[in-house]
Amino acid sequence: MSDAANLSPLHALARQALNLWEVDPACDISLLNIAENLTYLVTTPKGRKTVLRLHRAGYHSRHAIECELAWLDALKQDQVIEVPRTITGRNGTAVQWANSQDVPEGRYFVLCDFIDGQAPDETQDLSQGFEELGQIAARCHEHALHWQRPEPFERLIWDADAVFGNAPTWGNWRDAPEVDARISAVLSQLEQRLITRLERFGKTPDRYNLIHADMRLANLLVSPSGTRLIDFDDCGFGWLMYDFAAAISFIEDDPRVPDLKAAWLRGYRSVRKLDPVQEAEIDTMVMLRRMALLAWIGSHMDAPEPQALAPGFAATTARLADAYLKEQSL
Repeated sequence: MSDAANLSPLHALARQALNLWEVDPACDISLLNIAENLTYLVTTPKGRKTVLRLHRAGYHSRHAIECELAWLDALKQDQVIEVPRTITGRNGTAVQWANSQDVPEGRYFVLCDFIDGQAPDETQDLSQGFEELGQIAARCHEHALHWQRPEPFERLIWDADAVFGNAPTWGNWRDAPEVDARISAVLSQLEQRLITRLERFGKTPDRYNLIHADMRLANLLVSPSGTRLIDFDDCGFGWLMYDFAAAISFIEDDPRVPDLKAAWLRGYRSVRKLDPVQEAEIDTMVMLRRMALLAWIGSHMDAPEPQALAPGFAATTARLADAYLKEQSL
């Protein structure tokens, strides 16, 4: 369950939480996005903009958020890619916590610079955007392979157990809307095929490591000053090629996907070599991600985006599963 069904007290809490930073009390605050978290645009009377992230309860611990920000800081310091700057609060720490009478359990908050720019238009030719996404993914992967992470390092896991296990991160796909007996039978077969292939593929560090895990065009902001990657909230440990799967989230059935995959791979290989065995499992990652998204829709039906995506999503997933099962043997 997300916070979408109980917004009013959270809006008030977000306003209250701004006092934890050196922010003009006369600033304007407006909701930008509802997903796992609530994201707000904060604008001062002088026009300075920042972004406030109100974290969903129970999704990340304070330490996990600190680990996300540590990777962001390292990517920025090592000049790997352009990322937003995190702003520390009055107490000198980046992760803040606030509660209220209406939200007694409290929420974690993070404030960062507002990044000006526009996400690439998904109705236009996406080849250039996907080639750039491939380059960015390769840079992040290369950095993750060599970065000395602070220990203990706590982030989400994006493996088969996280999607199909006893406590799936985004819920059970069987609970999603329109999953009838026929669809369930096909997707159950897909689940077993994915588990078998991924177990065989393995988790050696060159295949499975720290990834962004939500590297969609919507999380790229392009401006005359450059391209920046945002929203590392789902970053964690997964297969490197899962970053391509995340890039085509919700459009896996788009006829442009083969061309987008080619563009992404072209960009990726321009930065680092890619093991052909990894490339051969990209379609497996796409279906793993699609199943995770089906579960996500089912567990977030109080939010506008899942409500809009739900009609037909399960049937399309089953159609994609049929094609995958025919093409990818055990």
